[in-house]
Amino acid sequence: MAIETIHLSQQAKDQLVKLKRITGIQNWNVLCRWGFCLSLADTSIPAPTKIPSDSSVEMTWKVFGGAYQEIYLAILLDRCKKDNLAVDNETLIAQFKLHLHRGIGHLSGHLTKKKIKNLVKLAI
Repeated sequence: MAIETIHLSQQAKDQLVKLKRITGIQNWNVLCRWGFCLSLADTSIPAPTKIPSDSSVEMTWKVFGGAYQEIYLAILLDRCKKDNLAVDNETLIAQFKLHLHRGIGHLSGHLTKKKIKNLVKLAI
């Protein structure tokens, strides 16, 4: 797979800034991982929309996944197969971006009461 660099939309960046402020979690990649997994937990397929890469936030796949990058890739591959989608690079990159942005949006919405315990409840 060739997800090399991840570029976020301005909307996702704004949501991450809010999440950083509320949670105290300072690393984009940690919040992005939470968002990605939250989206994968949703059984619906993300709507195929064009997501602009119009913010200054970008990270490499290695930074996103850290020590678990191979696991995140395996989970993405499995999800594409379950959704009856191709597992070519283009589809994987598109699905990753859709799940990431949907997850960041969901994560941001779940923290409306501005408490980190709401984030922890998502994991339980």
